[in-house]
Amino acid sequence: MIFKKAIPRRTFIRGVGVTLALPLLDGMIPAFAAPEKPVKRFSIVYVPNGRIMERWTPEKEGTDFELPLLLQPFAPFRDRLLVVTGLSLSVARHAPGEEVGVHERPCGAYLTGVHPKWTDGADIRNGISLDQIVAKEFGKHTQLASLEIGLDSAGILGACEKGWSCAYVNTLCWRSPTTPIPMENNPRTVFERLFGDIGSTDPAERRAIQRRNNSILDSLSEATGDLIRELGPSDRARISEYLDSIRDIERRIQIAEQQGSRDLPSLARPYGVPTTFQEHAKLMYDLQVVAFQADLTRMITFMVGREKTDRPYPEIGIPDAHHPLTHHAGDPQKIEKVVRIEALQARMFAYYLEKLRSTPDGDGSLLDHMVINYGCGISEGNGHSVVNLPLLLFGGASYFKGGRHVRYPKDPPLSNLHLTLLDKLGIPVENFGNSTGKLEL
Repeated sequence: MIFKKAIPRRTFIRGVGVTLALPLLDGMIPAFAAPEKPVKRFSIVYVPNGRIMERWTPEKEGTDFELPLLLQPFAPFRDRLLVVTGLSLSVARHAPGEEVGVHERPCGAYLTGVHPKWTDGADIRNGISLDQIVAKEFGKHTQLASLEIGLDSAGILGACEKGWSCAYVNTLCWRSPTTPIPMENNPRTVFERLFGDIGSTDPAERRAIQRRNNSILDSLSEATGDLIRELGPSDRARISEYLDSIRDIERRIQIAEQQGSRDLPSLARPYGVPTTFQEHAKLMYDLQVVAFQADLTRMITFMVGREKTDRPYPEIGIPDAHHPLTHHAGDPQKIEKVVRIEALQARMFAYYLEKLRSTPDGDGSLLDHMVINYGCGISEGNGHSVVNLPLLLFGGASYFKGGRHVRYPKDPPLSNLHLTLLDKLGIPVENFGNSTGKLEL
């Protein structure tokens, strides 16, 4: 009888410039032992510029509701879906004496529940964001406390509104009231943060190692082979699929870099960033799945776009900039273009959900053992409303009962949801931001 683990849970394979963490394997669980308690994970996915709410909001509450157009990509995950309506971000409303800031305030307040300080100087001030409270606790057990990533670069953001610092739209994440955390949009940089172990930030050294190895896995082949020979059939298959997914991600990053090297210098797109929204989004979603699978981090915040993003979508026949389209003033042609953009974003998010659901984790899948918050700090982009925010939750049954639409009366603050989620994640606090109490999910 075997009572000890054959392989430690936190097992790494090291090569030249590479550290590879392993996913949870059967060989890491003692024979005849009860299954390990699943770890808790939290994923925040932010979409910008509001939603077309009549295409988003179900007409009925409870379980007997039809999915509107913008929620139809989530039909395969209906049993894991909780549609939340009625919450407000009133703390982001215009304060006396302030000018504009209709995107800066909601974006800054979305994860903090605090009204950002109106300034375009260095004296920015906000609150500690929800993700960083989670990261402080979850980071005790992982290589990375949290991961903050996005698709937009500062170069395509455009100017911020008069008197407002761009810090409030460049990120959702605040380590302290005065310390915003930048969002990384280059897949190569995220990849190296997860798997690189070069010990130097010198770009020349990194390029030299990349030239020596066609793949980061090349230097791991011998060690990986030795490990696989010691594993059972199911673990061999799991490791093989895990390595294949990493190879595929790296191959796609390399293709993007080759394409990027042929771009004209006038294009303000960072080196290694894919040209299309779909491929960029898929790469970043895949990186998140691998990071969760290897338990490199349990907290990831992903900005699909910054507020006021002017990204065009020529791949779906929309060369227009996103943000101006949302100021549609009732123009049906502009509204339909915005709906197509939002539907594309929803399909890419559904891709992420499917990857999570198909990735084993202990006695279930990654999707079984986490909470995902998908939404926006503005409900309707044309009027910049911060009432009745578009919010969805996905996750395992241990967090909430899915397949429902819940509408909260009297515009409770978004911070009430955040307070509730902290409790569900095992990090109870007395209050958060402008919270007034917990919600019944």
